[in-house]
Amino acid sequence: MNGTRLIEKDCYIKPKKAWRLLKTADDENVTAYIYGVSGTGKSTLITRYLGKRKYKMLHAGTITLEELQIPEGAVRKIIVIDDLHELIWEEDDAIQDAIFRLIVREDVWVILSGRCPVPPWLTTIRFREGFYIIDETMLIMDMQAILKYVEQTQMVLTEAQKQRLSRETGGMAFALCVAMSMYYELGYTNGLTDSEYDEYSRKVTEQMWNYLEFHVYDKWDIRMQEFLMKISIVDTFTVRLAEMITGTNDAENLIEHARWMGNFLDEQMGANGEKIYKLRDHMRLSMQRRMHRKYTKEQIKNVYENAGLFYQLAGDPMQALTMYEKAGSTERMLSILIDNARKSPNSAYFYELKQYYLALPEESVKKSPELMCGMSMLQSLLLNPEESERWYQELRAYADSHQGSSRRIAKNNLLYLEIGLPHRGSVDMVNIMKQAYRLVFDRQATLGELSVTSNQPSMMNGGKDFCEWSKKDRELAGKIGKLVEFVLGKYGKGLVNLALAESFFEKGEDNYEVAVLANKGRMQAEAGGKIEQCFVADGILAWLHIINGKVQEAEEILRSFYEKAEKEGAEKLLPNIQAFLIRCALYKGEWSEVNRWMEQTADENVEFSIYERFLYITKVRVYIQRGKYDQAYNLLVKLQYYADVMKRTYIRIECNLLMAVTLYRMGNDDWKVVLQKGLAEAEEYHFVRVISREGAAIYPLLQAFPDDEGKAEEDAELVKTHRQYYRQVMKETENVAKSYPGYLKAGKAEVRLNETGIRIIKLLAEGYSRIQVAEQLDMTEANVKYHMAQAYKKLGVKDKAGAVLEAKNRQLI
Repeated sequence: MNGTRLIEKDCYIKPKKAWRLLKTADDENVTAYIYGVSGTGKSTLITRYLGKRKYKMLHAGTITLEELQIPEGAVRKIIVIDDLHELIWEEDDAIQDAIFRLIVREDVWVILSGRCPVPPWLTTIRFREGFYIIDETMLIMDMQAILKYVEQTQMVLTEAQKQRLSRETGGMAFALCVAMSMYYELGYTNGLTDSEYDEYSRKVTEQMWNYLEFHVYDKWDIRMQEFLMKISIVDTFTVRLAEMITGTNDAENLIEHARWMGNFLDEQMGANGEKIYKLRDHMRLSMQRRMHRKYTKEQIKNVYENAGLFYQLAGDPMQALTMYEKAGSTERMLSILIDNARKSPNSAYFYELKQYYLALPEESVKKSPELMCGMSMLQSLLLNPEESERWYQELRAYADSHQGSSRRIAKNNLLYLEIGLPHRGSVDMVNIMKQAYRLVFDRQATLGELSVTSNQPSMMNGGKDFCEWSKKDRELAGKIGKLVEFVLGKYGKGLVNLALAESFFEKGEDNYEVAVLANKGRMQAEAGGKIEQCFVADGILAWLHIINGKVQEAEEILRSFYEKAEKEGAEKLLPNIQAFLIRCALYKGEWSEVNRWMEQTADENVEFSIYERFLYITKVRVYIQRGKYDQAYNLLVKLQYYADVMKRTYIRIECNLLMAVTLYRMGNDDWKVVLQKGLAEAEEYHFVRVISREGAAIYPLLQAFPDDEGKAEEDAELVKTHRQYYRQVMKETENVAKSYPGYLKAGKAEVRLNETGIRIIKLLAEGYSRIQVAEQLDMTEANVKYHMAQAYKKLGVKDKAGAVLEAKNRQLI
């Protein structure tokens, strides 16, 4: 341990910005206010800065008037008042007045330090005298400082372990000191394996929590301790949630009190104007540990049940289930799953809650018609049609063996599945809708909410594939349009006009008529319908603008709709609106926007969700643009499988067209066969724009494709129709290609290097060695090595020469 103390003594990393600001305050004799959570190094900064100078250190929690009586004199005195947060709720005006008098004196320099921002009682004098504020962001070590600390303390860590150390300590001086001490206590003088680091990290965290528990929490009022222990079970909370969890009616006052006790409570404004609070991670986790040590199992169960009830009443089943599961409340969990199963897939949480549904015992599911219906729908969504049909048959057997209300509920759910099961496609849907109309009209059945869009910007390619209906669009609209609108209720508002608009658009018919129908459908949907239908309308209008070379207008429509959806709380629409905007960005060549989206969008390799299909088909295009053809190919294979299982004609056409582009660019001659399939199926429905909107990406393939092959022996009228269709496709595709010549043009993803990385590569390009670069930039060699490794990774190179060449190619230097 003596060696450790020597290392610790010599390894103080000066927070440069905080140090400079403190020196400025010193030179100008202006009060310095330093704040940050416990462990950020406030006191160490003060003692290190003042060094051997004489100063008086006072602790706010025990301060007396006598201690604040500083005689006047010619020699300036330095007064440090630490732990100022302990004065926040004191009403001793005399103490406060004495501090004010010291602050305004010319012969006294005051340094104030605490865990909270400048408290309200200091506000007036703060602005009158002009404090210098040093907050915790100036005290926390950045990656460069952490690397320097690791080097000086002689800890042997891999690059990945250094990154973990940065994340886990948050750059806090005390946490890093604990990490260093534990490193030597545990004898890791020659480095750690990854498994050893895991155990080491756990012990460091435990020591930090012990410090918080015994040196911070134990000093607080017991009521505040209990409040924070209970609230620690959630990541974020509002005043209302805090009241429900803790059972207190003055949660707002306690939260306000907590805010000024220390800078460990973050606050932000929610979308509805309600304040949202968050405990810092280390405090939240250590408070959870404290709760489990001090409360009985029954007390802990009650806390989690209270939180679960709040989320259940707020319509957040995922959070409610998480809380009830931790409480072990099986019956309450079951009630949420039943309630969720009553909703349509686009508004329910089938995917998100699948682990809970699939964990249910079969005997429990068979007792509830709602759960059997939900299981049938879930299995269909999971691409398990056989298992879905098994649960459909179980539900049918239940209906046959029960009477009264139980039978009626089961029959309603059977009707719902007959219309809504995705894997059944739209076969015989006309007859099913006619039957449903009779049952609903005669009040023999009620149908739960059933969306036909599935949050997609399409009616034809929404909850189900209705390409087949487009062959007789006008006829079906006249015969069963009103009937379908009646059966679907609010989800049917504007359906007929929107369905016709989309069908006409895809066939390349009159743009004016398409726009008129889309706008009519949107107005109908707004008048008592659903916002999902408005997305279809705006999607059609956006595509019209794109096809006509006006992508900027398309973006404006989509951004306005995004604001509308956000305002109305239609959160499940937002990812698809964002994906649509990325399609616009691809036409415009705005790679930075595309790159940001790719960093946060769903990863098909983690889990393939059919709800994310619009995102996936957008990702395929990004992969093609980036020249990542293997990734495009693999994702297209998954989408094609989904299209086959779920009978999705439109997606199959789209996949074949994009697969042809992918194979063409990979130099694989199979592109012709795949393109032929896509074109033939598109022609069957006279779909023009599924092809033409791929513009410059597919136009070279169409030019190289022998479209008349095998047509000579066919009926002359069919050949004539085919040629007219082909001319229409070629003409419109050429126009789109001219409007967006860079669309999906193979290129490289944008790379963003930080300023330090660019400066290092510039010096390397000038012939400097790593040691010389470190000298030029006043950095350690280890730090330079770290930034070089990060730059190499982002540029996709392995050495200095490659980094310099790639940076020049990208015009970074």
